[in-house]
Amino acid sequence: MKALADTPAARGLDDDAAIIEIGGEQLVLTHDTLVQGVHVREDEDPADIAWKLVAVNLSDLAAKGAAPVGVLVSHMLGDADEGFVAGLREVLETYATPLLGGDTVRADGRRVWGCTAIGRATHTPVPDRRGARAGDAIFVSGTLGRAMLGMADRGSGSADDLAYRRPRPLLAEGRALAPLVGAMMDISDGLLLDSWRMAKASGVGFDLDRSAIPVADPERADECMRWGDDYQLLFTASPDAALPVPATRIGTVAEGPARIALDGDILTPEDGLGYRH
Repeated sequence: MKALADTPAARGLDDDAAIIEIGGEQLVLTHDTLVQGVHVREDEDPADIAWKLVAVNLSDLAAKGAAPVGVLVSHMLGDADEGFVAGLREVLETYATPLLGGDTVRADGRRVWGCTAIGRATHTPVPDRRGARAGDAIFVSGTLGRAMLGMADRGSGSADDLAYRRPRPLLAEGRALAPLVGAMMDISDGLLLDSWRMAKASGVGFDLDRSAIPVADPERADECMRWGDDYQLLFTASPDAALPVPATRIGTVAEGPARIALDGDILTPEDGLGYRH
């Protein structure tokens, strides 16, 4: 993405996506890779792997308020490839997203899958991490920690189980929010770490209220805020904004320098704020 962002017609938004202006439209591009035993379990259902591979990329588009144009998928051949194809078909049909192409390979070792998603921006400017301003309210959609709980609830079909195996990209919600937000991103690596990333990109302080943060298990609140894989939307907006989607206010943006505070306690990435590669 760095090389792309260096071209005159392209602009890097953040670590998750880049934007290209073509023919009066803005295209949002994003790419994610899943590695067996790292991002998905060794014995994960191939259909669930295909779903997650596409869904996490569509979630990046959602955070930009973009509508999917299509995806390119890279698949490492192995056992139960027909299951992967079935899961791929299901997620693409669910989100009306065309498969534009991709590649298949065969190799030894851990299996690896890649996906590039292309979206069309529906609002200008396209939301990114850099737009948070002092005085804005900080919001999050949904409940955090369901994917974490789903790891121990495998195959039950519960909301927690599905949150991990079949995350839902909030495409419609992202498009509805795009005209109102200052900054927006999806939560993939944990609320605290991604809040710090947004605060750093915007050059502001994030003051978070622990009691306001919606978590799936209050007794494991710290884990819920750090574990990640939630794919909810984290965004800033005017405190008086009439939000078009359900969301919880969890804090306030303060003047810089960049920092994140939880109930007044300053946190840093070294405090284990979330998942880091």
